[in-house]
Amino acid sequence: MSRLRLSTSVIDATAVIELEGELDLAGANALEQELATPEVDGTGAIVLDLRGVNFMDSSGLRVIAVTLQDAQERGRRFALVPGAAQVMRVFDITRMRERLDFVDDPREVTEGP
Repeated sequence: MSRLRLSTSVIDATAVIELEGELDLAGANALEQELATPEVDGTGAIVLDLRGVNFMDSSGLRVIAVTLQDAQERGRRFALVPGAAQVMRVFDITRMRERLDFVDDPREVTEGP
């Protein structure tokens, strides 16, 4: 059973998914399912808000990497709101922080430039 709660809202063709809990194997599966919903899949941009995530492992990182690749192939923006230090450490160790678009607030994407 997933210990990850997801809350999705769509604002101006941008899906904002707030995550709370653990982004482990079970949580990654739940996130993949959420990303595949028509509500999210049909948007022009996706923002994952990681501020509520207290644990992330390689399963969560894999979903983020796959989502990044899909967004690049489809020409849509994919951004993340940074989470706790222990979560961000996963991005630092794998050097994924360099490849991802981090924003301080989802409004930076939903309100445009």
